[in-house]
Amino acid sequence: MNPLKPWMTRLLRFAGCYNLLVGVNLTVFYHELFKFFGLPKPNLIMYVQLVGILVALFGVGYLMVASRPLENRNLLLLGFLSKLLGSILGTGYVLLGKMPLVFLGVLMFSDIVYLPFFWIILRRVYRIAHERAL
Repeated sequence: MNPLKPWMTRLLRFAGCYNLLVGVNLTVFYHELFKFFGLPKPNLIMYVQLVGILVALFGVGYLMVASRPLENRNLLLLGFLSKLLGSILGTGYVLLGKMPLVFLGVLMFSDIVYLPFFWIILRRVYRIAHERAL
């Protein structure tokens, strides 16, 4: 029996595919990202590309959680914490005027919107894993 409700599996699959797409774009088409936000390209692009690789890897992790939720629940915890801390950091940069206001929209769709749903899924899979361990 799948411990996830159907909407949870669909959300994790969507998040996984979205992160894979964003990760590839950050790695390959980083110049368009800087152009969109009106930011100067840094001299060393490797850091942006590394973030892209990590975002894509989180996408793989969400797909793994969707297929085997109990076994891969810790990957979802890492993803939740990444989205939470990244949202705090990004919001701080906007408030300090170091990132344009439009970046909040990106944060909202890429990270913040997932937080309550990931939390609900996390609570469910950890509870079920605990019950099965007893």
